[in-house]
Amino acid sequence: MSDKSGESRPRGEKGQKLWVGPKSRWVPVMVLVVVAVGAAGLTWLLTNIFDRQQEAKSPYNQVVALDEKTYDSEVWGKNFPKQYEGFKKTSEMNPDKTEPREPTKDDPRTEIAVSKLEEDPRLVTMWKGYAFSVDYRRPRGHEYMLEDQQLTRRMTEFEQPGACLNCHVSLPEVTDSLGDGDHAKGWAEMNKLPYGEAVEHAGGPIGCIDCHDPETMELRITRPAFEEGIAKYKESQGIKDFDVNTDATHQEMRTFVCAQCHVEYYMTPEDKTLTFPWDNGLTVDDAIDYYDEHEFSDFEHEKTGANVIKAQHPEFETWSNGTHAQNGVTCADCHMPYKRDGAAKISEHQVTNPMRTDEGINSSCLTCHNATEDEMRERVGTITGRWQESKDMSFDALDALIADLDEAVKEGRSDEELKLAREYQRRAQFIIDYSVSENSHGFHAPQYSITILNQATDYARKGQLALHGVDVDAGPVSTTAKVNQP
Repeated sequence: MSDKSGESRPRGEKGQKLWVGPKSRWVPVMVLVVVAVGAAGLTWLLTNIFDRQQEAKSPYNQVVALDEKTYDSEVWGKNFPKQYEGFKKTSEMNPDKTEPREPTKDDPRTEIAVSKLEEDPRLVTMWKGYAFSVDYRRPRGHEYMLEDQQLTRRMTEFEQPGACLNCHVSLPEVTDSLGDGDHAKGWAEMNKLPYGEAVEHAGGPIGCIDCHDPETMELRITRPAFEEGIAKYKESQGIKDFDVNTDATHQEMRTFVCAQCHVEYYMTPEDKTLTFPWDNGLTVDDAIDYYDEHEFSDFEHEKTGANVIKAQHPEFETWSNGTHAQNGVTCADCHMPYKRDGAAKISEHQVTNPMRTDEGINSSCLTCHNATEDEMRERVGTITGRWQESKDMSFDALDALIADLDEAVKEGRSDEELKLAREYQRRAQFIIDYSVSENSHGFHAPQYSITILNQATDYARKGQLALHGVDVDAGPVSTTAKVNQP
């Protein structure tokens, strides 16, 4: 028997008729569609995972071949466009730290960093008789490191050695050129050449080849001074024959590549070889002891006759004495933090102060600190503010000592009478210079920075007391230093 539609109805148990309507017939089709879509989605997901894995294993496409002669960072940028994009942003300047200028034939710059000498005339007093008392400005980005060095009055009005290029130029090109492929020979030649001759071999500021092996892309050290300096420091810690390019960990290298330049150094009197004073350790007292042992001074102070040392830019040494170093935080973790580009993890190559933007604070500070961007700015402001207060106290004490010594010299007092006060000036001045030139305003090692400034204040006040005939404890003060450089 059939229903009115003429379709047969299947029978169920006990002869009951089962109805199969139009919707029921679509169920198998819908199941097939869902299964197909699910299979397609799963296939896409697995393919995407595979692609991401491959992307992570090979985070760049080799467009051009790189080797030890590839000095131009733009060529590296063809393989690493994201990193190169960040690297070029080092040309961005903070408008609060720059000022416009009229270009000239000899100096085509239309913008320069503000003068630190104008901001704090005590610097001029401290460096009286040395080139830094004539021109000293805030640092600009890496893009300008060579240009600003070439055009500073310290170079145009004073004779300087080629060793000054160590921190301001892409070094492999210079040493290759001067040494005909022999980097050690080229390094020695560059150091002793006059700056004007040595700089002719420079192609530009620091580039990719200075920090990366062109074959493996691994971080590496290209400055012989750092290789030797870190080996001597490690030996002072009981580690002999340390080869930084084979023995350092990847995390260490994320600081060491920066420490090639951001350090204290001097040039040996005999051959102007750029040297790091790390034989005794990495504190400011270790450096003073080293210079005393080598009877080294940079110049004789014009007003006081003291043989004093000019500090450079000891960011690495200061960081080494701070909490971030003790907890394994590197220079790159803050100034070149990791970021995601697809499945790849790359470093931000703008190399800037993370406090400039919320994004910078988030990627640098907030990976460890449970705080907001504003809270981190407040913390940093507190640290740098306290350092500023300590620095001003120390500077005022040094200023007073220099004024008293200047007066004593004019009175015609003997060298023997002035010896101890001059030695206190040597120590106080170097410590203040060391902290001022370090560029982090105390942030890299807050407690250490304030401690050494307090020490400088003590030295300056003891120098004044010595001048006035008060018996003071000379402590570790040496009286052997001689001026070895003009």
